[in-house]
Amino acid sequence: MSNKIEKTIQRQQQRIAEGQYYEAHQQLRVIASRYTKASNWAAATDILYSGAQSLLQAGQGGSGGDLCIFLLDVYHKGEVKPDAASKGKLLSLLRAFPKEEPTRKKFVNEMVGWSAKWGEYPAGDPEIHHVAGTLYAEDLEPYDAERHLILGTKDSPETLASLEYTWYQSDDSHTAPLYCARGVLPCLLSGNLRAANKFFLLYTSKLATNPALGVQQVSTAHSDLRVYPSLPLLNFLGLLLLAVERGEASLFRQLKSHYASYLKDVNWGETLDTIGEMYFGISIPRQGNPMMDMLGNMFMGGGLGGGGSKAKKGNAPAAAGLD
Repeated sequence: MSNKIEKTIQRQQQRIAEGQYYEAHQQLRVIASRYTKASNWAAATDILYSGAQSLLQAGQGGSGGDLCIFLLDVYHKGEVKPDAASKGKLLSLLRAFPKEEPTRKKFVNEMVGWSAKWGEYPAGDPEIHHVAGTLYAEDLEPYDAERHLILGTKDSPETLASLEYTWYQSDDSHTAPLYCARGVLPCLLSGNLRAANKFFLLYTSKLATNPALGVQQVSTAHSDLRVYPSLPLLNFLGLLLLAVERGEASLFRQLKSHYASYLKDVNWGETLDTIGEMYFGISIPRQGNPMMDMLGNMFMGGGLGGGGSKAKKGNAPAAAGLD
């Protein structure tokens, strides 16, 4: 860092310490813009990172968040890739956000977008997802926490299991499988069988501490499984994971048939169809007019585009992303 940059940072930090938040924020934007126009990405980064951190630590979430978004814009223009240094700055700023600051969610989403564009993970960097999901979990924002933890690191299933179990404890005892499904099914849909297994093990280990549920241990030559006589859908999820490991389509069909009377009470149908196609090679029946489908592909670029309606929040959840 040059002496000129360092002096600029110190001057603005002094203004922030004196409570001149607006003045410091505007000056930091002007100076960073000047360096950005000159393609001096390093100088712009240093100015914005330091200024954003100082403002966030002073409780100025709006101004600090604005500089965080500006920093990501610099990363895009400078084609900065997600590495230890670039991610370290962003995650440090994310942790500094005041609770309930609205700009934080936008910052998280744009971080994920930046890491997806310039990094190796199409769904965004797992470390960014893990940190964001953990913060949302700590702030009791379970829907946002789930969305990120499903795509996180090898440590994310533990955080997710704690989140779902804590959430479940405020609900009726028979809803345990619904909260378990919020971790198991999305992990399978994302292609992460290891995370699904780890989540299931950790979640059911917490359940096992509740004597009222009447857990039974069943062991075979190849695996151990906790069976809950009062929670058939939880048993279904455990057997589903075993079936996925074996990859036998006949076993998957038998499993769905055996639990059909219980599965009709939950909205897992489309998800299980997708899992059947992903892991067992069972094609999903396609409905509709073939000619219209062809025309749709021709004129809509391969699909109809856009997303479905947003899931409504409810007291007793269905599996994440499956509403």
